[in-house]
Amino acid sequence: MASTKAAAALSRYAVATMYSALPEGVAERTKMLIYDQLACGFVGGDLPAGKVIARFADAHRGVREAAVFGLAGCRAPAALAALANGTCGHADEFDSVHSTPDFIATGHPAPVIVPAAVAVAERQSATGAELVNAVALGYDTGARVVSATGGSAPMQANYGLYAGSLYCVGAAFAASRLLGLDQRHTLYAAALALNQGMSGYSFFAERRHMSKALFTAGQAAAAGVSGAMLASLGFEGTDDVFEGRGGILPSWGQPGREGELVRDLGREFAVMGANFKFYSAGYPIHAAVEAALMLKERYGIDLAAIAGIHARLPEHPAGVVDDRGMPTISLQHMLGVALVAGRLGFDEAHSAALQSDPEVLRLKSLVTLTGDPDFEVSQPRGAVITIHLTDGTTVEQRVEHPKGHRFRDPQPGWGDLQQKWNELLISRIGAQRTDEFYRACRTLETIDDTGDLVAILVRI
Repeated sequence: MASTKAAAALSRYAVATMYSALPEGVAERTKMLIYDQLACGFVGGDLPAGKVIARFADAHRGVREAAVFGLAGCRAPAALAALANGTCGHADEFDSVHSTPDFIATGHPAPVIVPAAVAVAERQSATGAELVNAVALGYDTGARVVSATGGSAPMQANYGLYAGSLYCVGAAFAASRLLGLDQRHTLYAAALALNQGMSGYSFFAERRHMSKALFTAGQAAAAGVSGAMLASLGFEGTDDVFEGRGGILPSWGQPGREGELVRDLGREFAVMGANFKFYSAGYPIHAAVEAALMLKERYGIDLAAIAGIHARLPEHPAGVVDDRGMPTISLQHMLGVALVAGRLGFDEAHSAALQSDPEVLRLKSLVTLTGDPDFEVSQPRGAVITIHLTDGTTVEQRVEHPKGHRFRDPQPGWGDLQQKWNELLISRIGAQRTDEFYRACRTLETIDDTGDLVAILVRI
């Protein structure tokens, strides 16, 4: 058995988890995440990254174990479906993100863990309750691993690595639970996943949000499934990828955070740290967009009267979204689109016409951005927007936490998520199936076969 306390504790916890032991609020939050992420992946299948990765999966599909979004009728082996659906699930920047209770940003667990768990659940004909339990477990293990490294900022600055890749470990735990692996083989799965799933940071420099979707989500989801499948066949890895030689903590752990691996395991559930998105853009942009739209509405601002826009964000997130080539992770571009359109949903964020609109480009050119190190502690996902008007007037708005954030009251409910997805899903599958999908997710614990849920979205 594993030689360290963390590996033993995590694997022991994993094999004992079950839906009936989840607190009601945790189970409900997990079902909301599954609903949100499946919708996100299905809609993301219409974007370039989703279409290309679906064609890749179709060309190599082999055994028809799980549905693939982005190409009607396509089914593929579970690991390949996880690769494709994870990529689709981050293609639109509408997927949720996560932060710890002490404000550490851990990345995008949903498009890693949910597609991995769903693909294996389809393969195994697992129940909805088993799926919910596996996703909650994937969050609990994956988020703790990322937290122990200090999260996104130190992993990028110190090692040039994308911290969210570590959610491949959570995906491996989720897949292992659905496959019924014991403690030792679950640990093998985690080790095998880690060494397939890690990614550098260069994808932030691309323009079309394709490899970002693949390496933020798809690759890690596939690594988790592959690791678990290999372990289930008897393939071995180290039984301590956490604290053992060359493991996560010795390689990337942040001093003082070693205890995060097992802190409050079984008492504090990581799904409660999910931050739902209600703007289709990189998460550091959300508070700024909300503040800008509040100012526009409150003061009835004529866009032609705007002479300048200044945004103040926490230092690390500011660097992530400062004038990027990808419009959906460019603060300047998304502020321009949001102000012109009056909102920033999926259609606005991905509209070629809006992205090249002369007024959008004019407003984009007026935006200046400052990274404020004090914000890293005081409001790590907040923003202050100052708009300067041609008559000399200046108006300002601060947003501490954007809508959907774990520390924003009121917390989003099922109605908020239904409103987010209804229009997008109805235009693709009709009102009846959209409502059927929503109701199935709300009562997911009663579904006998996860494949029945997926089939509502993807008729095969």
